[in-house]
Amino acid sequence: MKVINLHGNFMKILGIIPTRYASSRFPGKALADVGGKPMLQRVYEQSQMSSFLSQLVVATDDERIFDTCIRLNIPVEMTADYHRSGTDRCAEVAKNHPEYEAIISIHCDEPFIMSNQIDILAKTLLQNSTADIATLAKFIQTQEELCDSDVVKIVFGYNMEAIYMSRHPIPYYAFAEKEEWLLRHQYYKHIGLYGFKRETLLEVAALNVSYLETSENLEALRWIENDYNVKVALTDYDSLEINTPEDLAELLTRKQNI
Repeated sequence: MKVINLHGNFMKILGIIPTRYASSRFPGKALADVGGKPMLQRVYEQSQMSSFLSQLVVATDDERIFDTCIRLNIPVEMTADYHRSGTDRCAEVAKNHPEYEAIISIHCDEPFIMSNQIDILAKTLLQNSTADIATLAKFIQTQEELCDSDVVKIVFGYNMEAIYMSRHPIPYYAFAEKEEWLLRHQYYKHIGLYGFKRETLLEVAALNVSYLETSENLEALRWIENDYNVKVALTDYDSLEINTPEDLAELLTRKQNI
């Protein structure tokens, strides 16, 4: 589908699902069975429901994943095996497709991703000419989430541009005990889905790893540290990311009717 940006021009958007087989905590999780379908197929079918993607493709360096996509008639492109991140893998594919002006990077381990989230990212890029990158945030509602280092917290300004992300609760609320922070301030969880202007994606993939990125182990801090405009949009939907076999078992227990 073609969509119109603020200037009245058509903008073609490519969705890319970067996928690898190797995973220290869950090898082969992209091909794990989720209600009778490989996880990757679930991600593809959910993402296909987006109204804004002109095309959707899997990017992988693994022949098993490549062959599975061919068998399932899922568009797929083989990439190099040295990429450090999904962003780098997306950049390789984007480099070969100058016909697209924007790229949405979609995690291969969220089998129930909401297509609405992809739409929000696309609209954020379309409606903000100064936005280099778009991402999502959601209200944090529990103390457990606030204090969980696996839950990335994000702060942004009045213009909805990201200021910082951290595995610690931010901001530090100096005038109350930590147990009271959620009562005193609205904290936000970062949802790790990204939309890029194509040229921005190619640029950030060429950047050196940054100090803040290394400190927090958060790739997006490289972009913020290099002064890219990361526009934040709010979503009511959480991310259901699968990192371990136990995560998948728990998710399948919750999703009985797939």
